[in-house]
Amino acid sequence: MARFTRMQVWSKMEEIGLVPLYYEPNVETAKEIALAISAGGGKVIEFTNRGDRAFEVFRELITTLDKADPSVVLGVGSVLDPVTAGLYINLGANFVVGSVMNAEVAKLCNRRKIPYFPGCATPSEVSFAEELGVEVCKAFPGSELGGPSFIKAIKGPCPWTKIMPTGGVKASYDNLKAWFDAGVTCVGMGSDLVRKDLVAAKDWAGITALTAQCLAWIRKARGQALYLGVEHPGIYPSATATGTDIAVWYEKTFDLKVKEGNSSFFASGTGPGRLEIMKGEPRANCHLAILVSDFEAAVADLQAKGVELLEPSIKPTVKAVYLKEPDPAGNTIHLLWLG
Repeated sequence: MARFTRMQVWSKMEEIGLVPLYYEPNVETAKEIALAISAGGGKVIEFTNRGDRAFEVFRELITTLDKADPSVVLGVGSVLDPVTAGLYINLGANFVVGSVMNAEVAKLCNRRKIPYFPGCATPSEVSFAEELGVEVCKAFPGSELGGPSFIKAIKGPCPWTKIMPTGGVKASYDNLKAWFDAGVTCVGMGSDLVRKDLVAAKDWAGITALTAQCLAWIRKARGQALYLGVEHPGIYPSATATGTDIAVWYEKTFDLKVKEGNSSFFASGTGPGRLEIMKGEPRANCHLAILVSDFEAAVADLQAKGVELLEPSIKPTVKAVYLKEPDPAGNTIHLLWLG
């Protein structure tokens, strides 16, 4: 059973803008590739159904990722028929991608609430896929269809159509900008990202760095901000109130849901934003968490501005680092990236 809903998959694909895809027959290598992509920020990954017994590799891969890195949304690609789609859905695939359009696969995925991204090469195929409930159509093979000009031609009369090109998507800023300028929702990238030389050398850090670079290029092409705003303020106990006292007060007064961690409580409602309530020693000033779209790029930007940083904390779904010096009012600041 899929761990992510259709809405979660669609939203994450559109938010990130990149769906890396690859096939690897060796289970351990397949795991390393997925973890390397995830470490670079690529959280929606397509494992291609290509070689003999590919489903066995997929089974081991998704079982490992569910535990080692549950932030990864893993799906399957190159699915041509409903029998194959059903096999992977029962293994936990969170989405199904096809190189062609198959109405029976669309019906099966709808029945199981699984996103389906069929390969479409004409306006009629795109329209038929949308009629069957497809949210994002895969333009394949993207370069052979005419590249970005094909996307513009499709979206001209149908601006509501969402397209993900695969084939001809390159790991370069100019190429990615051309696709996003044409109006794609996201792009699928295979061999230009999961490069054979990097895999052969077991250069997992190289795949991580290339993934992060591609995501930075996509954000730049989209004109997205690096610093997204304040994710949460952090307040501290006083001489008269402990962290627990404060958390209980916010919970009772505003009906906020309080989640306890090792060093703090997080209080939140159904809307945006959170409040962090520290358990530590009393202090007068608060701290502020600045949410960033690209942790590594934000760190480099601050360092270029002469801002000193402390040692970062890096986890699969959370990256954080405090500025060495507080703001002019004495409040401490840290960057926060949430995968």
